[in-house]
Amino acid sequence: MKLQPDVDEALVERVKQGDVRAFEMLVVKYQRRIERLIGRMVRDSDLVFDIAQETFIRAYRALPQFRGDSAFYTWLYRIAVNTAKKALVDLKRDPVITESAMNLRSDDDETYRPEIEQIDMATPEALLASKEIAAAVNSAIEALSEDLRQAITLREIEGLSYDEIAELMNCPIGTVRSRIFRARESIAQRLKPLLDTRDGERW
Repeated sequence: MKLQPDVDEALVERVKQGDVRAFEMLVVKYQRRIERLIGRMVRDSDLVFDIAQETFIRAYRALPQFRGDSAFYTWLYRIAVNTAKKALVDLKRDPVITESAMNLRSDDDETYRPEIEQIDMATPEALLASKEIAAAVNSAIEALSEDLRQAITLREIEGLSYDEIAELMNCPIGTVRSRIFRARESIAQRLKPLLDTRDGERW
């Protein structure tokens, strides 16, 4: 049980009382993160900004119904995913994680994981190897079932906890762990020829 409201909760309450600037602060706080999320779902980078804007418009309209049962970002995340999926359906496209999105890193991206970037990037050979690895990761993730793909994306790319993923995917935490394990196993098998993975090691 929380002893005091966090910053997001305080801002949400101010928005509910008619403080538009409070919502602007939430937009500033989460815009880049939401855009990175959407960028991992759509192929067309030109659509990312528009979908992000629509996400925040929908969130603003729905905020009076937000009861605080989950964290504000978890709630906003669901709106972003649903908005992106609707846009993709409208365009008759499938949500995928693209190579460019896999490599999209910013200075403040706390979910960045450098494990697969141990190659010296100074040589053309290394650059080619890095591109091959990125393409292999992208291909491996695209080949996963939707449940496995969402679970591994939320964990390894979005950086959410198992509890948060369980809440977002509406399933037990044990199921989340199983999906992430199976996704890692599948990806590791595809990467093994490129990374020369030793027995027992997984992506």
